[in-house]
Amino acid sequence: MKILFYGATWCPDCRRSKKFLDDQSVDYTYINLEETPDAAAEVERINKGMQSIPTIVFPNGAILTEPSNGALLEALTAHNIEIKEKKANDGSTI
Repeated sequence: MKILFYGATWCPDCRRSKKFLDDQSVDYTYINLEETPDAAAEVERINKGMQSIPTIVFPNGAILTEPSNGALLEALTAHNIEIKEKKANDGSTI
């Protein structure tokens, strides 16, 4: 099972997180709330009534909502998700 990434094109945090995952060559499924009718309701269910994005769901059910790149990197590492190279929030390699 892959990571599920709920987002929207108009959301700057979604674009940032999506770019971070792409830069790290992480395998995930992107679910665009604008194009997927039931996605907004699913995000609200996951976030207990809040439609907060990006919402990232890991294969084990762990959830990150509106994560920084640092928090996303920590979660990828904690969940043993393979990444190309570790980068800090400022884009420098760790």
